[in-house]
Amino acid sequence: MTEVTNNKLGWMLDDALRMPETRYAILLSADGLLIAHSEGIPRDEAERQAAGMSGLQSLARSTAGFCGDPDTVWHQTVTEFEAGYVFLVAAGANAYLAVSASPAVDMEAVSYRLQELVQRLGKELTSPTRQGSGVTG
Repeated sequence: MTEVTNNKLGWMLDDALRMPETRYAILLSADGLLIAHSEGIPRDEAERQAAGMSGLQSLARSTAGFCGDPDTVWHQTVTEFEAGYVFLVAAGANAYLAVSASPAVDMEAVSYRLQELVQRLGKELTSPTRQGSGVTG
């Protein structure tokens, strides 16, 4: 890793990418700050994507009532593009894990692997709420 001091959790994300057809992974806080990124994505691009993913999870959480229960809890969003997929999952209080993949990816396997990773890593993937941010998980 080139950014060891700023990317201490990056090795965990690289581990998540050991599945065929996955590309990049980022770990972000609820307010869009980059916590860690996989080795294959430059830091500036990872920061830009973290900001966007923060908005995506916020939109998904705000529309949870569309499932029929306004109190339901959001777990995951999968967005499909011509060039592939983005998986965005809750990774602890105020933290989210995003992985991009090619169109040929096994979506079920990636979803399972991400949930397994989140459970296994537990507290290490939790981002504390920043003072004065007013953002909660």
